Amino acid sequence: MPSHRPIAVDTDDRILLVEDDAAQRVGLQQLLTSWGYAVDVAANGQEALTKVGDARPTIVLSDLVMPGMGGLDLLRALKQQDDMDLTVVLMTAQGTVESAVEAIKQGAYDYLTKPVDPQRMKILLDQIIQRHDTLREMRVLRRQLQERGTFGKMIGASMEMRKIYQVIEQAAPTVASVLVSGESGTGKELVAQTIHQISPRASQPFVPLNCAAIPDTLLESELFGHEKGAFTGAIARRQGCFELANRGTLFLDEIAEMTPITQAKLLRVLQERSFRPLGGQREQSVDIRVIAATNADPPEAVRQAKLREDLYYRLNVFAIGLPPLRDRKDDLPMLIQAFIKEFNARNGRSVAGVSDRAMQMLERYDWPGNVRELRNVMERATIVAKGPVIEVADLPALNSPTPAAPNAHVGLAPGTTVDQAEQQLIEVTLQHTGGNKTRAAEMLGISLKTLHNKLNRMKERPE
Repeated sequence: MPSHRPIAVDTDDRILLVEDDAAQRVGLQQLLTSWGYAVDVAANGQEALTKVGDARPTIVLSDLVMPGMGGLDLLRALKQQDDMDLTVVLMTAQGTVESAVEAIKQGAYDYLTKPVDPQRMKILLDQIIQRHDTLREMRVLRRQLQERGTFGKMIGASMEMRKIYQVIEQAAPTVASVLVSGESGTGKELVAQTIHQISPRASQPFVPLNCAAIPDTLLESELFGHEKGAFTGAIARRQGCFELANRGTLFLDEIAEMTPITQAKLLRVLQERSFRPLGGQREQSVDIRVIAATNADPPEAVRQAKLREDLYYRLNVFAIGLPPLRDRKDDLPMLIQAFIKEFNARNGRSVAGVSDRAMQMLERYDWPGNVRELRNVMERATIVAKGPVIEVADLPALNSPTPAAPNAHVGLAPGTTVDQAEQQLIEVTLQHTGGNKTRAAEMLGISLKTLHNKLNRMKERPE
C-alpha cells in the first residue's frame, strides 16, 4: 500500500490518456477512473491534440512511441498553446528511457516505464494534483491582491509587502525551510500560516510553538515528545510537535530563545529527518516543513551566539524580513478598514470608518507594537464608537515613545528590596518602549524569554 496520503480528486482534475494499444488504453482508463479521475482517451497524438481544447485536462498521460504523432511531438505542440495549463507525463518502454529524459528537458513533468507500476503512477498523479492546487491558489491570491490589496489573510499593497508576497509565492510550493524575522507584532506567524495554506501541505497539520513561552527544561519534550517514565512526572507517552506536525508544517517562533543544546538537536532532526522522543529507544522518521521566526536580526543573533550559525544557514533557505508598521504606513487605511469590518461582525457593530482627524492621529503614531497594537486599538475603538465613524475621542492616548530625559532614573528609597528595584526598572523600561517587550528586553540586556519569566513572577507576587 502507498505510504503517502490520499489526495481528494477535484472534478476539475481531468486526465487525457493517449495510448495507441487498445487493451492498455482500456485497462489504464479503468484504473484511473477507479481512483476518481474523469478520463478522456485518444488513440494517437493527433487525436489528443484535437480533444485537448474541449477536454481541458489537468494532466496529459501519453505513450511516447505511437504511429504518426508520437508523445514527443505532442508535447512540443501542447507547449506552443500558451493558454493551456496542463502537465504532461510520458509512458515509455525500457528501451526508450533516454528519449523520455530528453522529453523532460523539453517540458514534460516526468515519465513512467512500461509496464506501468500502479503505485508509482498514483504517487506521481497525486504530486501533480498537489502542484496544480498550489498554482490555482496562487492565481487566486494574485487576483485578490490586485482587486482588494490583500494576500490571503495578509493585508497591504505597499511595495514592501509586495516583495514579501513574491518570496512567499516562491517558497510555498517547495519543502525548503523559511526564516521569518521582524519586530514583535509584525505578523510572522501569519506569514507562516499563509505559506502553509498555499503549499501542497495545506490539508495537513500546521503546528505553532513559541519557544520563548516554554521553559528550557520542557522545550525538548514539547518538540520531540516523551515516553512514559522518561522523567519524573512523565506518567504517559506524549507526542511532541514534530510528531504532531508530520506531513505538515511546524512553525517555531522565537527560535533564538532556544538553548544551544536544543538548537543542536533541532539541526540534527532537520538534517536527518528523524528524531527520538525522550526516553525512546527508536528513531522516528518525519516528513515535515519547518518555518522559524525571530524578532532579532538573524546575523546579529549569530554574532551574539544566540543562534547557532549552522542552524541559521539550514533554516535560511528562504529569508523573509517583515517591515515594522511605521515603515509601511501606506497600508494603514487598508488595515484599519479590515479591522473595522472584522470587529463589526464580531461585536454586532456598524461602524463605517474613521474620521479625518482620527486618521491623522493614527498616521502620526509610530506603532511600536506594530500591526498587533493597531488591531487592539481598532477593536476597542469599534466597540466604544458612539457614532457611525471612529472619532479621536474613541481612541486611546497615542503618543509615540520619546527618549527619556538624561537625568531620568528609577527612584529607590532605603529598604527597597532587589525584587522591588528590578520590578521598578522593568516597569519604567516598558513604559519607555510603549509596552514593546522586545525593545524593553534589548534595553535591559536580557533575552525576551527572561523578561517574560520575570513578568510572570511579578504577577505572582503578593501586593
